[in-house]
Amino acid sequence: MSFKLALVQPLSHRPPDDAENVTDAVRFVEQAAALGAQVVTFPESYPGPWRMPATFDAHERLGDAARRCGVYVQYGTLEPIDDDARTAHNLLVLAGPSEAAPGIYRRTHPPGPWIYTGGDAWQFEYVPGDEFPVFETEHGIFGLAMCSEAYMPEVTRALALRGAEVILLPAGTDKQRLWESWRNLIWSRAIENLAIVATTQNLFAPDERGLAMVTTPEEIIFETTRPGVYVVDIDLSRIRQLRSETDGPGSSVRNAAKAGILTQWQRPELYDKFHPRVEVVR
Repeated sequence: MSFKLALVQPLSHRPPDDAENVTDAVRFVEQAAALGAQVVTFPESYPGPWRMPATFDAHERLGDAARRCGVYVQYGTLEPIDDDARTAHNLLVLAGPSEAAPGIYRRTHPPGPWIYTGGDAWQFEYVPGDEFPVFETEHGIFGLAMCSEAYMPEVTRALALRGAEVILLPAGTDKQRLWESWRNLIWSRAIENLAIVATTQNLFAPDERGLAMVTTPEEIIFETTRPGVYVVDIDLSRIRQLRSETDGPGSSVRNAAKAGILTQWQRPELYDKFHPRVEVVR
């Protein structure tokens, strides 16, 4: 099975002009579809809003664009909880080409409150979610994770164990000195989960260094630091082969990733022991 994935790495508008991102996002969906894309991925919090109380809602226009163009669109926004308290979930949405309700992922890690309070981009009281949904489509099974959740392998492993073959892991802003380790982590999440992992991010100036990237367990098949719309061919047959194989002598001759780790290697009876149940004294 194969499909075309469009990564959008936009020059984003900061608040208070962030409502303009919605118009840009619709145009990007149309452009990606014209290039043959069947799935479109945007950065964390794009097109927004980024702040509470929310001053606009992107759902209707992005949902309409997905249906009109016949594509799946993953985008970022907030899910307001309480305007007075400025609380919200940080949301990733997977809107599809049908009238079905979109897929929703509420960022789960880290526990709140966190860096979304204060600064010139985000401004809301972050409330973490507590679920790891996956979404079955005609292009494969998708999971969603967000930004520095790349540093939490538990998140993408939870998605892979639930069947996710493609994990969209969009990020927020310039990674600065974290860039090299972040790039490493995106590929690592693909290697350890035998999955396709893709990321992109917001750029706020043409000279910022982005990270739009698509990885398989065996290689990085696309990456760029520049703004734009990039369409990448995705083939799930190799992912499914690696997941169905059993690791053994000679596996490393034919495979550049460790086969069978989602089934053959798992020991769930031990996993309650991973996290100490006693208070750690520091």
